[in-house]
Amino acid sequence: MLERILARWQGLALSLIGIVSISWLALSGQLGLYIHPRYFVFTVVMAILGGLLTLAAFAVTPEKDEHEHESEQLEPAAPRGRWRVVLPLAGIVAIALAFVALVIVPPSTLTTATVENRELNSSATGVESDTSSNVELAGSDVSSLSLRDWVSLLRDGSGSDFVVGKTTTLSGFVTADSSDPENVFYLTRFVITCCAVDAQPIGVPVYSPGWSSTYAVDSWVEAKGTFALNPSGKSSESVVMANPTVSAIDQPAEPYAY
Repeated sequence: MLERILARWQGLALSLIGIVSISWLALSGQLGLYIHPRYFVFTVVMAILGGLLTLAAFAVTPEKDEHEHESEQLEPAAPRGRWRVVLPLAGIVAIALAFVALVIVPPSTLTTATVENRELNSSATGVESDTSSNVELAGSDVSSLSLRDWVSLLRDGSGSDFVVGKTTTLSGFVTADSSDPENVFYLTRFVITCCAVDAQPIGVPVYSPGWSSTYAVDSWVEAKGTFALNPSGKSSESVVMANPTVSAIDQPAEPYAY
């Protein structure tokens, strides 16, 4: 069995790196940076099963008999010359990259760089946009509404009537309003449906002239303010959180919206 493991050590190494990284993320509470919480148990169970099946594959693979050995002698010869060096090196490089990406590099949330490649507050975010749902939100206690709820109300015309004049406190990371980056920024979060690959950005616009001199893009802040018609003549947003009190905060343990 030892000979079989040594002969296939690259595949075993890749499997172990994946299993160790998933287990570590789960134990450290950081698995949520990559997948929706509903898939935590499934992912951990599959990682454990993957490890057991990998070991079982080495344990149950039959030894080569004499006939198999003779048939291998009739097969084309293994790569020779420089390819005998290049191919193993390529495998080692792949393993090293996987180790660095999954084990060494600390996990992090998605940032404004991803927002720029995906439309903010698009219909693909999973934010409710039908009138009936927003009527229910409008009848809710304001203090119970999440950033995702406010985005839904702002996207709907009937909801905007309810929003204006309401005061709330929300948190998110800073993303500049592309139409008026000097005066308006978004409190931004990502909505995760399955994993970070399908994450879509949502954000509540905040009117705060000169904000960039105090808060950097991608920094996490908490803002308390009252929704009002947007004073900006450049911004594409009609309603914003105005007269905000903004303070820097640490990234929350659960940075995404679900």
